[in-house]
This record gives sequence, C-alpha cells and structure tokens, in this order.
Amino acid sequence: MVSFNLNGKQVSATVKSDTRLLWVIREHLKLTGTKYGCGAGLCGACTVHVNGKAVLSCQMEAFSANGANVTTIEGLSSDKTHALQKAWIAEQVPQCGYCQSGQIMKAAELLAKNKNPSRDDIVNHMNGNICRCGTYNRIIAAIQRAAREG
Repeated sequence: MVSFNLNGKQVSATVKSDTRLLWVIREHLKLTGTKYGCGAGLCGACTVHVNGKAVLSCQMEAFSANGANVTTIEGLSSDKTHALQKAWIAEQVPQCGYCQSGQIMKAAELLAKNKNPSRDDIVNHMNGNICRCGTYNRIIAAIQRAAREG
C-alpha cells in the first residue's frame, strides 16, 4: 500500500512494488491530466510535483512518494485560474495538447523558484520537456506572460 497527499487530499492505493507513480495517479486514482508519453523519462509529459519538485512520474516508483505531497495538473489550481493556465490559453500554446500538462508543471516549478526568469532561464529549465508540435516559442511566451501577470 502506498499513501501520499495528492492535490491536498490523502490517498492510498494497493500496488506492486515496481509500479510507477504515473500509473498510480492515472489508473488507480483516475486523474488523467498527467500523460504517458514515452515511458522512458525522455519527454516530460508525465511531469508532476513531489514535495514541490518537478519529477518524471513514469520513472518514479510509487513507493518513493509514500508520505509525500504530490501535485498534478488537476491540483495546480482548483478553478483553472493559475497564471500559467491562463497564459497558456492567451498565448494559444496547445496544438495537440498532449504534452501541455507536463510543460505547465515544469514551468510552475520554475516560477516558484524564479518570479522573473529570463528567456535563457526558461529555455534551460524547460529543457527535456518535448513538444512534438514545436510550440516552443509560444511556451516561452506563456511562461513570460505568467511571470508578468502572475
């Protein structure tokens, strides 16, 4: 049994010892905003926060999150009014949208540490989160907007 705080609520699930956090979130707890992308930790689609740090949930064993505070895209803002979510819409970032929850969660980690990141700060921090549609300039613009309007 793994037990942790998910988006402000205590949750638990009975899983095998090698189950990844991604599958606990998606399959056991039925929060599907966190996406399965590559399963190899190469794309960032599965990014969530564990104790405030962005992690690749497809690579993290669920038991490593035991007792932790885990935040998914659903928990970033209960009413979808987080500055990044609003900026993503204003900048028309998503095309297919598949990677976007991971992109937003990675960006949220940056803005929590750096309220006014430079373009280089953004590019360096977001490295590793892949957008197959290539909306990188819009992602950067959205992060800059969220920093300004935060």
